[in-house]
Amino acid sequence: MDIPILFEDNHILVCVKPQGVLSQGGSIDKPNMVDELKKYIKEKYNKPGNVYLGLVHRLDINVGGVMVFAKTSKAAKRLSKQVKDHDIKKRYLAIAKGTFEKKRDRYVDYLSKNEEKRQAIIAEEISGKLAILNYQVLGQTKLNEDIYSLIDIDLITGRFHQIRFQFSYHGHPLYGDSKYGNMINKDFFLGLYAYSLEFTHPVKKEKMIFKNKPNDERFLKFSKINKIDWREI
Repeated sequence: MDIPILFEDNHILVCVKPQGVLSQGGSIDKPNMVDELKKYIKEKYNKPGNVYLGLVHRLDINVGGVMVFAKTSKAAKRLSKQVKDHDIKKRYLAIAKGTFEKKRDRYVDYLSKNEEKRQAIIAEEISGKLAILNYQVLGQTKLNEDIYSLIDIDLITGRFHQIRFQFSYHGHPLYGDSKYGNMINKDFFLGLYAYSLEFTHPVKKEKMIFKNKPNDERFLKFSKINKIDWREI
């Protein structure tokens, strides 16, 4: 599998997860990032025995974008603390149905998880987990005869299916989301991409930011029609 590597040293590996690939091995027999990157490290450095690779955060199987992995247990522990303390900044591009009244706004909800259906659900404050994101509308276009908006999302908390659920709950389901929308997804494309990741290097203590733009034609259509400069996002 061809996985674009954005950065690598003795402590971390930053790469682009392709859409359709699991973040880690699970109950379904499909390729996953942890196993593929272990093979990459083993072959590149001719390492004998088992290779360590720590999973710091996850992306849903149909979400592509930037991920960071730890190559040592020390790096994994320190990066995991950044995730827990909300010190890792994640930004996403989403294709959401309809037009928005406000160009910039914030969603604040309390969410819970239906374990049986593996779905996020709305919850009361006393029983749910706080879910916050900020968003900005970048442009609009027609896809399959419906109006969709391109959204830049600053994810403040990282709850289960948070972005997908919150946009659907507030009336703007994501393109291709058969779980939280009413669209039949024939090509398994989901209009969500993790384009930016910012964190502190676990050993060198340097601020690091990595960006990667989506190359799917549905995302690119927005940039052509709305004249979006990806470098400014």
